[in-house]
Amino acid sequence: MEQYDPATMVFLVIAAFIASFIDSTVGGGGLISTPALLATGMPVSFALGTNKVAAMMGSFTSVVAFWRAGKIQKKVVLYLMPLSFIGSALGAYIVYLLPAALMKNIIVFMLVAVAIYTYRRKDWGDVSNVKEFGAGILTATILTAFGLGFYDGFFGPGTGSFLIFGFLFLGYNFVTAAGNAKALNFASGAGALVSFAMSGTVYWVYGLAMGVSMIFGAIFGSRMAIKHGASYVRPLYLCVTTILIGKQIYELLFK
Repeated sequence: MEQYDPATMVFLVIAAFIASFIDSTVGGGGLISTPALLATGMPVSFALGTNKVAAMMGSFTSVVAFWRAGKIQKKVVLYLMPLSFIGSALGAYIVYLLPAALMKNIIVFMLVAVAIYTYRRKDWGDVSNVKEFGAGILTATILTAFGLGFYDGFFGPGTGSFLIFGFLFLGYNFVTAAGNAKALNFASGAGALVSFAMSGTVYWVYGLAMGVSMIFGAIFGSRMAIKHGASYVRPLYLCVTTILIGKQIYELLFK
């Protein structure tokens, strides 16, 4: 993979745009970008590291768009982002210490629970009904930010969905929950990227080219979410979560 093939570059750039368009709103872009990188034949560790470079560029663009539109609870996420960063860096560092099969079983169960709960709450996320941050909710929020940051660095799939679910549970509407989630996802991505870069498992040329494509995908995706609100974000969120469930079940049963 030392040679940068033009055909491979075009393939990855197209995949990156599609992935970022989806990821900018509800997460799950890794379902497209990571398999695309693996399809080129690069080792798993390099695929994950290279994807983080591109994803970081797309995530940053999404965060700026949501921030400027006032769809991020700035005071909350600025306190939580450092926890996501630290958790992700730690997760990426000890990525091989826990059995992946155990993690996949847990994630399938959690994704199914999240999808069922969200589907049953038909009007959930239409309007904001933010609860006061008492000691219990504040502690749970801090643990969630650190824990999902760790998970993003360690394993990854579904991080955006879980973050959105957490903010919905606190009472935010779908668009603000998506904006808050992207901010924390950006921080956790930065933490993981530091670990990957230090280990030398990044193809920077591919990663940066995909990142430029992800910037454009994120711009279009964020604008769609901000313009159309919950009517657009909710079904996309459920669709991506369902695909995540299917992917994890397939890998558990057939790989």
